[in-house]
Amino acid sequence: MPERADAVIRARALDRRFGDFVAVRELDLTVERGEVFGLLGANGAGKTTTIRMLCGTLAPTRGEVEVAGVDMVRHARRARSRIGYVSQRFALYGDLTVRENLTLQAGLYGLYSSRAGARLDWALHHLELRAEQDTRAGRLPLGYQRRLAIAAALLHEPDVLFLDEPTSGIDPLARQQFWELVYELAESGIGVLVTTHYMDEALFCDRLALMDAGRIVLEGTPEELLARPLDTPMIELHTPHCAECARWLAQWSEIREVVPYAGRLRLRLHAGVPVDALIGKARREAARRGVAIDAAHPVAPKLEDVFIAALETTGSAG
Repeated sequence: MPERADAVIRARALDRRFGDFVAVRELDLTVERGEVFGLLGANGAGKTTTIRMLCGTLAPTRGEVEVAGVDMVRHARRARSRIGYVSQRFALYGDLTVRENLTLQAGLYGLYSSRAGARLDWALHHLELRAEQDTRAGRLPLGYQRRLAIAAALLHEPDVLFLDEPTSGIDPLARQQFWELVYELAESGIGVLVTTHYMDEALFCDRLALMDAGRIVLEGTPEELLARPLDTPMIELHTPHCAECARWLAQWSEIREVVPYAGRLRLRLHAGVPVDALIGKARREAARRGVAIDAAHPVAPKLEDVFIAALETTGSAG
């Protein structure tokens, strides 16, 4: 991987072992200033372990990590003032109000007097928390708790922001608002690394990497990954009888996977299966069973299809 001139995160040959278990292995990763980098993968893929090593809260077993120009293996404490971190779980104080939590965090970051006041005002306004500033944090809806956690992580104006599964469990509107905020932060020059297991969020990232079993198995921009040729052709069927058709199509040896999708069926074929012949066979079988297929045609793969194919190549897909 070529070095990036304006990188705020660099990791090379990063390993982390817990006894005999290898949680992260041979990980190389680079994130530029002003970039939104997505680290994707199922639960247990190694994302949280990776982010903890990059933040300096967990020492790697082997490898090199540099964040905001600081060697995180030797001098992690020096980077504290340049890193913002939001964990999966709400880590602030539920019995304190929004303002009290932010005031406390400002003091921990060494912000006092007029500087602290200015940053608190910025956070309350920018994260739309002013109306909730006197509400105890433990009583906030989950989406507002995430806003508060991000506000606290940004008080000291870090160069790098780490977000570990930040949209897990929040409603679609809150997720949209979260990503709008992330874009604003990146445009201001902050490097953002976000972990998620939501595949649809991959498209919101400038670059992304897919992790599985502690390794990065795929990396690139969403456009680059969608352009990757797959050896498993895709077909989409339009039918008002999706559930019935899915049952018998799933038994065919030519079909690797049947996925219901928005009132349609997406069929992922095995390598080398002729698309037109399969469509003709499906139409004939549907007619024999007395059900309708309104349309059938090849389709381009979605990002999730690309990821599944990559996991199958590494032997990790179900």
